[in-house]
Amino acid sequence: MATSQVQPIRPAATVIIARDAADSSGGIEIFMLRRTSRAAFAGGMYVFPGGKVESDDHLHALDPWRSGPTAAQQRQVAALGNEWRGYWIAAIRETFEEAGLLLAYTEDGDMLDWRDPVTEARFRAHREALNRGDLDLIDLCREEGLRLACDHIHFFNRWVTPLGRPRRFDTRFFIAEAPRGQKGVHDTTETVHSVWVSPQVALAEHAAGAFGLMGVTQRQLAALEGFGSVAELHEWAVGQESFPTYRPVLPKGG
Repeated sequence: MATSQVQPIRPAATVIIARDAADSSGGIEIFMLRRTSRAAFAGGMYVFPGGKVESDDHLHALDPWRSGPTAAQQRQVAALGNEWRGYWIAAIRETFEEAGLLLAYTEDGDMLDWRDPVTEARFRAHREALNRGDLDLIDLCREEGLRLACDHIHFFNRWVTPLGRPRRFDTRFFIAEAPRGQKGVHDTTETVHSVWVSPQVALAEHAAGAFGLMGVTQRQLAALEGFGSVAELHEWAVGQESFPTYRPVLPKGG
């Protein structure tokens, strides 16, 4: 009798990057990436930036190069468990690699800003080097005098991919305000389009068949529909006391 192969579950981290709506309508916009249709996981779907936690993300050698988590985030630390460091670092690294948004502070204590074209070009080169494996996060922080902004990113919830999917992830989702002066852009390899979009518009376009979303992404966007500003979202995220874990099950024949 043949036995079905159980797919390993990979730890992952994903960041929901939010900003105040660009127009006068109010509310928030979320940065989303469309994955290439060739991708083995979520092909053609719009997703938040994120990816697999790598072994180097757990390194204590990164501690001098990070800010936070703070005392106000200790509930988040407890909810993440002993491997909290790796999830936070992976969230920052993957957001830079996938979305070109780097959540980090300069030596002056300001959030990194590359409205200056020279600075933007330098960090674009850093991103490409990081994606190629020619640069690691510690070297990037050392070269640019950065501190990774763990205190800017707040644990939200956890989702485990259902049994039966070709790839399975145990993903910690985080929420962060977009760094001002950074626009974000897809990498043209794993992701082929990027957009700032309100949760309401994303869900409406998905319902119309024009904006592919996985079930987990729909649920996350629906939870964010009611926030009128990033300040309101941030206050809620910092004060969150429970961090649910979701383990959806595929319907029979699904």
